[in-house]
Amino acid sequence: MIKLSEVKSDCRFFRGHIPCKPNKLHGVMCDNCEYYDKTDKKILIIKLGAAGDVIRTTPLLYPLRENFPASKIYWLTNSSGLVPLHTKPAVDEVLEYNLQNVTFLSEVEFDVVINLDKDYEAISLAKKISANKKYGYTIKNGYCYPANEAAEHKYFTGIFDNISKENKQSYLEEIFEICNYKFSGQEYLIDLDKTYDVDFSIDNLKKVVGLNTGCGERWTSRLWEDKHWIELIRKLKEKKIEVILLGGPSEHEKNSLLNELTGAKYFGVFDIKTFINLVNKCDAVVTQVTMSMHIAIALRKKLILMNNIFNPNEFELYGNGVIVQPRKECTCYFQPKCINKEYRCMDYLMPEDIYEACLKELDITK
Repeated sequence: MIKLSEVKSDCRFFRGHIPCKPNKLHGVMCDNCEYYDKTDKKILIIKLGAAGDVIRTTPLLYPLRENFPASKIYWLTNSSGLVPLHTKPAVDEVLEYNLQNVTFLSEVEFDVVINLDKDYEAISLAKKISANKKYGYTIKNGYCYPANEAAEHKYFTGIFDNISKENKQSYLEEIFEICNYKFSGQEYLIDLDKTYDVDFSIDNLKKVVGLNTGCGERWTSRLWEDKHWIELIRKLKEKKIEVILLGGPSEHEKNSLLNELTGAKYFGVFDIKTFINLVNKCDAVVTQVTMSMHIAIALRKKLILMNNIFNPNEFELYGNGVIVQPRKECTCYFQPKCINKEYRCMDYLMPEDIYEACLKELDITK
C-alpha cells in the first residue's frame, strides 16, 4: 500500500482529487512511476477578454517555457477552447472563469501571476491571488493600476488617446515588455483539432479567399456596407477565386444575403473548433480586427486586414499580410460608433483596394 508521504503532488500529471493520466492508462502509482515529471513553479496567466486577445497572447508561452521549463502553467479565461493544450509550448491547465475556479485560485500560492486584462474582475482577482511576482495590472483605489513598472507604458496608452496614437509598439512587443522579455517574432499558438474537420464543398483547385464580414455588434464604426462586399466578391469570382463567407451568429443574416446575391459560398455558423478548421481551408482571409484575424494569423494564412479606428502599429502580421485603410482619414480613434458628421471613412475603404491586396498576397497577376 502506498504511503501518503510517497504521493508526488509536484508531478505535472498530479490531479489531487482524481487519478492522474499515467495511473489511468498504465496503473502506475507515485512510489514507482516512470512518468513522474517534477514541477518547481506555478504560473498563472489571466486573460479573460475577447477571444482574439486570448490567441494573440499565446506567444508569451515561448519565453515562459524557456525561462521556467519545469513550471506548471495555468490559464484563466472565458475562451477555454482557444488556449493551446497540444502545441509546443503549451499550457498545462485551462480554467474557465467561474466561481469554482476563482475559489480554487484564491487558495493557491503562485510563483508568477500575469494579468494582461484591465477589466474590474481581472484586476480584482490579480490583486487577491498570492504570488511572488506579479506582472501586468492590478487594482488600486478602485481603479486599474500597473502591477510592475514595465506595465506603465501600456497603462498610459490605455488611458490617454494621444499617447496611444503615438505608440509604435505592437501588442506583442508591449506584453513581452510587461513580462520583462523581448519579442523576437514568436508566433501565435493554436490547437487545430482535425476531429472537428468537415468536408466542406470547396473547390481546392482554385485559390480560396475567406471573407469575414463582421466587426462585432459594438464596433459599428468599422462596418463595411454590403455593396462593398458584393463588389469585392464579384471581382474575386471573375478572377476564378473561390470565395467563402465567414462569421458567427451576428453575421448569419448578412452572410446568407451575400450568398444569395453573389453565389459566394456560405456554410453556416459553427463551434469554434470547426470554425478554425474552416479558416484553415483558406489561402487568404479578408477581415476586420476580429477573432478571425487572429485565427488566420495563427494558421499562417495570408491576411488582408481592414483597419480604420485602431493604431496600425498595434498589429503583428509576421510579414504574411497587409493592412488596408480607407483613402480618407479616420477621425474616430477607438470609437465604437462613427462620430464624423462630414463623412464615414469606411465608405472610402474601396473594394478595388482590397481586391488588389488579395491578388498581391496570393501572387496572382492582375
